[in-house]
Amino acid sequence: MTPPPDTSDTPTPGAPGTGRTPGAPEPRGTSEIVSSVQGRVGRLTLNRPKAINALSHPMVNAMDAALRDWEHDDQVDAVLVDGAGERGLCAGGDIRSFHADACSGGTGSLGFWADEYRLNHRISSYPKPYIALMDGIVMGGGVGISAHGGVRVVTERTRLAMPEVGIGLVPDVGGTWLLARMPGESGTHAALTAGHLSGADALYAGLADHYVPSERLPALIDALTATADAGNPAKIVEEFTAAPPPSALEADADWIDACYGAPTVEAILARLREHGDPAAAAAATEIEGKSPTALTVTLRALRAAAGLPDLWSALVTEFRVSSASLRSHDLREGIRAQIIDKDRSPRWNPPTLAEVSQEQVSVFFAVPPTGDLRPHEG
Repeated sequence: MTPPPDTSDTPTPGAPGTGRTPGAPEPRGTSEIVSSVQGRVGRLTLNRPKAINALSHPMVNAMDAALRDWEHDDQVDAVLVDGAGERGLCAGGDIRSFHADACSGGTGSLGFWADEYRLNHRISSYPKPYIALMDGIVMGGGVGISAHGGVRVVTERTRLAMPEVGIGLVPDVGGTWLLARMPGESGTHAALTAGHLSGADALYAGLADHYVPSERLPALIDALTATADAGNPAKIVEEFTAAPPPSALEADADWIDACYGAPTVEAILARLREHGDPAAAAAATEIEGKSPTALTVTLRALRAAAGLPDLWSALVTEFRVSSASLRSHDLREGIRAQIIDKDRSPRWNPPTLAEVSQEQVSVFFAVPPTGDLRPHEG
């Protein structure tokens, strides 16, 4: 299993734009976010390159504040989001902080998740074009600040994933909503294996709109920020697109749909083992290393999300699940094994799928003691 990256680090003060784009402005607000208006585009650059731009709570708040300001700014026609450095847009949240919170009995993660999920919802309903450059690693929270946008750009370097089940968590940031709406059972496959999707896969999955070779990104950013009218960025992006390679996820659709349509994780594994395709057997091996509890809760959350009326409803459910996860054994143990001690040998409890009871699963969907996720006040 490929573990989620260790995103503990400090920002690079004053880092300009992305590592591919010259001439970005001086940072404003927090050093972890470069916020500026270039031409008629409000630009947000995540600025923790050594941590693959993992989201901190101040970064979430800074992004939300900028979006609120630009929503009513007549000088801003669109918003552009990218990441500093060469490794990716965003590797997710600061996992070590979740571990510290879980071990100490703290509640700081709940505040972070609440603000993050509200940001995801704001992005999904933003009244101006929201352009996300999904180059390199885009995981967890990185999906939340990009895949809910209106103009989503991937490249040949895109590696997109929702890897939560590997650390005892469940896909969040609206991930259950997105995964449940991918073609066939491809979202279930991506969630349970925590596998990486290529840029071509993301297009097939409906998580992206445009494929632009990474070498063209600097020119694309220049074109977006130089135009006198950035109100139709999709038209500008089209000038830089190329034909994507074939999607491996699409090529595997037959066995994915045949195996992941089963009603339980145990039945899915049985179908994968019996199918005969080497890729199906490899998927089973990946799933068997993940948290049995997280896998079971994830499958139930995905099936439920498919019938929900909107993204906000999914985010409310995800907040319940994340709140319960913060107090679970498997979150502490998963992060310990993958990030803290790096022994890659988590001791899950319960250790098998057969031992995960429906009563245990139902706890994750109950209203948390702190209450449900509440909308923004403004």
